[in-house]
Amino acid sequence: MRHAYTSAPVLKKLVGIGMALCIAGLAGGCDTGILNRGSSPGSSSGTESRSAGFPSLPTLRPGWLKKPKTEEEIENTPVNVLYNEGLAQLDSGSFRGAITKFEQVERLHPYSDLARKSLILITYSYYRIGGYDETIASGERYLTLYPGSEDAAYAQYLIAESYFKQVPTIERDQKLAAKALREMTELVEKYPQSEYAADAREKIIIARDQLAGKEMEVGRYYQTRGSYLAALNRYRNVVTNYQTTRHVEEALHRLTETYMALGIVNEAQTAAAVLGHNFPDSEWYKDSYQLLQHGGYQPQENQSSWISKLFREAVGAS
Repeated sequence: MRHAYTSAPVLKKLVGIGMALCIAGLAGGCDTGILNRGSSPGSSSGTESRSAGFPSLPTLRPGWLKKPKTEEEIENTPVNVLYNEGLAQLDSGSFRGAITKFEQVERLHPYSDLARKSLILITYSYYRIGGYDETIASGERYLTLYPGSEDAAYAQYLIAESYFKQVPTIERDQKLAAKALREMTELVEKYPQSEYAADAREKIIIARDQLAGKEMEVGRYYQTRGSYLAALNRYRNVVTNYQTTRHVEEALHRLTETYMALGIVNEAQTAAAVLGHNFPDSEWYKDSYQLLQHGGYQPQENQSSWISKLFREAVGAS
C-alpha cells in the first residue's frame, strides 16, 4: 500500500489528562499536557516534538518515577500516583512502560474515572508501538464499557486506523481493507461531527478503491483464462458497488469485452454506450468503441439492461 494511503490526522487531546497532575498535587497549577497535537498517532518516533496547544509535562523529580518493588506496594500506591507514573512513561516515549502503569490503574481501581482514561491511553500506546491486534481489542473493550464517553470517537478511530495500517498491496487478500472500510464507515456514521470524521471519509474512498482494484485484478485473471462468466461477475461487482472509484471505467470496458466474448452483443453495446456517456474522453471508451466497430456494431444503450438501470438510478440519486 502506498505511503500516502497511511497518513493520519492530528492527534486528539484526550480530555482531562492534563488535570491528573493537579489532582495528585504533583505540580504547581493545571497547565500540563502529555500528548502532542503536532504528531500523528501512527508516528514511530519515541519522543514527540512539542507544539503550541500542548505545554510540556513539568520536570519530575527522580523519586516520582521510582517503581514500587512489590505487589503490595503497588496495591498501596494511590491511584493518582499510578496514573501520573503512566503519564510520565508516555511522555518519555516508553509506551510499554505506560501500558504497564495504566493496566495497574485499571486492575486495582476499575471503577475510577482514571481507569477509563487509562484504558484509552492503553489503546493509544499499543497503537504507537504497532500492536494493532491489541489496539483493536483494547479499543473494542473501551467502546463496550464506555460507549457514550467523550473519547469513544477516538477509540473507534484507533480501531479503524489499526485495520487501515495493515491493508496490504493489491496482489494480496483484502480482508483487512474490508474491515478498515467497515470501521471507518461506522466512525463517520456514529460520530459525524468528530475531528476524525474528515480523515475517515478520505480513507473510506481509499479503502473502496482498494477493494475495487482487487476485484478488477481477479476479473482480469479469469478473463485471460477464458472464464468469462466468473470475470463478468467481478466486473459487475465493481460497477454495482464501487461505481465512484477510478476502476469503473475499466470495469465497463471489460464488461464490453466479456459480453462480446459470450455473444451477448446488446449488453456489450450498452456497457460501451454507458461508458461513452459518462466518460466520453476515456481511453477505455475508445477501446470499447473499436471492439464493437470491429464486429460491425456501435455503442447503443438498451434501457432494459441492468447496466443502464444502474447508472440511471445513480444519476437520479445524485
